[in-house]
Amino acid sequence: MTGASRGIGRAIARAFAEKGDRVAVHYASNQEDAERTFGGLPGSGHGLVRGDLSDPEVAQRIAEEAEDLVGGVDVLVNNAAFAPSPASAHPVAEVSYADWQRLWRRMVDVNVLGTANVTYCVARHMIDRGVPGRVVNIGSRGAFKGEPEFPAYGASKAALHSFGQSLAVALAPHGIAVTSVAPGFTATDRVAIKLEGESGEALRGQSPFGRVGTPEEVAAAVLYLASAEAAWASGAILDLNGASHLRM
Repeated sequence: MTGASRGIGRAIARAFAEKGDRVAVHYASNQEDAERTFGGLPGSGHGLVRGDLSDPEVAQRIAEEAEDLVGGVDVLVNNAAFAPSPASAHPVAEVSYADWQRLWRRMVDVNVLGTANVTYCVARHMIDRGVPGRVVNIGSRGAFKGEPEFPAYGASKAALHSFGQSLAVALAPHGIAVTSVAPGFTATDRVAIKLEGESGEALRGQSPFGRVGTPEEVAAAVLYLASAEAAWASGAILDLNGASHLRM
């Protein structure tokens, strides 16, 4: 799975390993966190894969290495993303044109094109091996709710959802089901500071449950969508936001 060094990716990797699956843990640059994820996986036969998905040749190499490491990828989880952070904020009224272009390009290159390229390579392996497979994309509530501070992120996740639905139709004849999960705000180490004080109260208040989501809840949804029983869910986008945003 891509983007598995920490947070939601780590929780998903661990959930698959606990089921007895072999997991290829991909990371872009944070080797320390990736090795912590890798070292904490139960079972055996797991592997580490490093690379920047925004480079098409690297995306192809990542797919090849993962295929070799685990003896054939049957489930691809696309979690890698250039995510919102203070450094990647780009509200249109406040950011320079140069930074606007730079951040849009980076988010599209990783979140859309990188995901599309690695999915192409993994799906072709599945087709060549003639096995039923699963692709699960980690999208975002922001694709529907809007991301005024991070418009490129919201747009990239909307594109990811659409990409998944297109592939659901294209890959169904090959026995490959494609779905997406659209989490709301999720409590990970990366965003822990946002859950403090008034900002934390506001975030928890978005949901009638009075809390935010957990990485383990996202992982549980991914496990289901990757299961044999979920083939008929292909093309679905699963909202996972505690009723904090409802769409028609």
